[in-house]
Amino acid sequence: MNPTNLELVGTILFAVAVFHTFMVSKIQHLAHKYPEGSMMENLLHFLGEVEAVFGMWAAVFIGYYAFSEGLVVYNEDHSSVIGGALKYLEQDLNFTEPAFVFVIMCMAGTRPVIVFAEKIILAVSKLVPLPGKMAFFVTTLIVGPILGSFITEPAAMTVTALILLDYFFCEDLSPKFRYATLGLLFVNVSIGGTLSHFAAPPVLMVATKWKWDFMFMLTHFGYKAVISIVLGTLVIAFMFKKELTGKLEIKAKHEAWMQPTWWMTLSHLVFMALVVYTAHHMVFFLGLFLFFLGFANVTKEYQDKIKLKESLLVGFFLGGLVVLGKQQGWWLQPLIGGLNDAVLFVGSTGLTAITDNAALTYLGTLVELTDSAKYSLVAGAVAGGGLTVIANAPNPAGFGILKASFGEDGISPIGLLLGALFPTVLAMIFFWILPSL
Repeated sequence: MNPTNLELVGTILFAVAVFHTFMVSKIQHLAHKYPEGSMMENLLHFLGEVEAVFGMWAAVFIGYYAFSEGLVVYNEDHSSVIGGALKYLEQDLNFTEPAFVFVIMCMAGTRPVIVFAEKIILAVSKLVPLPGKMAFFVTTLIVGPILGSFITEPAAMTVTALILLDYFFCEDLSPKFRYATLGLLFVNVSIGGTLSHFAAPPVLMVATKWKWDFMFMLTHFGYKAVISIVLGTLVIAFMFKKELTGKLEIKAKHEAWMQPTWWMTLSHLVFMALVVYTAHHMVFFLGLFLFFLGFANVTKEYQDKIKLKESLLVGFFLGGLVVLGKQQGWWLQPLIGGLNDAVLFVGSTGLTAITDNAALTYLGTLVELTDSAKYSLVAGAVAGGGLTVIANAPNPAGFGILKASFGEDGISPIGLLLGALFPTVLAMIFFWILPSL
């Protein structure tokens, strides 16, 4: 390994950003010591926003890049750009995934989509032989994440987190239950997108190059993920059965005349389907998003407020991760290439906790790996996708939706890690011991 100065600085800032994410709750707590509305209170609140962390440190890195290499470097006749910070941003990086997550989160968080998902989950929960509230909890955390294989993981995370917020996190339930549910949600979404080859970011990074199609994913990953999701959710539900007793109260937040019509719901689903279909073409799906905003404005009586701020913060987080993640190849790539299958499986699970699992699997495509090593890398990456907020691209979306329900200090990284341990280990066991069909 012979890193450049830029790579060393990028890695140092990446480590600082990871440490920063573990300190956000303490920073938020410190902010409350200053008068409300004061400059220090506002600054500390901003520094305590986990969605802003990687964007802030990415900006520091770009500043260093521009200072050391120049903002724009042209060739001798100034006919083309050959270097500099702007070239790095415009030509060396791909911001399609952050833009896609921003758009799909906005669309999935609309009232027609949420009401449609609630109806599906309510219908399925009636078939589950458990008490009403527990049945709805189990169904939400099984059906929601598995839908991620078809509507993409960011959409599944948004829908499932909003339903959990309305039906469970708004109640006075114990912190243990909240963290166990949050960890379960993150892990289930991470592995729930593996039934297909286009929904989970870490799978998207490798599917085309390694020629993994729908049937391959279903037979090698999908059925194992479903077993892990079902068993893990049932265990958590019975562990907290006292908190899931009582009758389920259906939320009637809107008057009947303001409920979305069937054609409105269908229109939203068509918009989402087109965005998913064109997920690799940022110019097209961003243009489509502008049409969607116009449609939502015309039908605003049937809409909740579009979650633009929350979605933009998530996109900012992922954009920062892209900027800093690019500089980690110098140490990750040789590390991945030098491990046997078992160590690679466990190692990729652990590495996912400190780097985005899509970045990890992308680096795997740059190394010559055996078929079994490819499986071990991706299986570990998706199994560990719930350990931290940066482990999987959709996690910041769920984090942003649910953080307010964890009190003034927000979500503790240690609490999330502990809450995700059981479903993570369960997923690792099933991915490792179950045979591919």
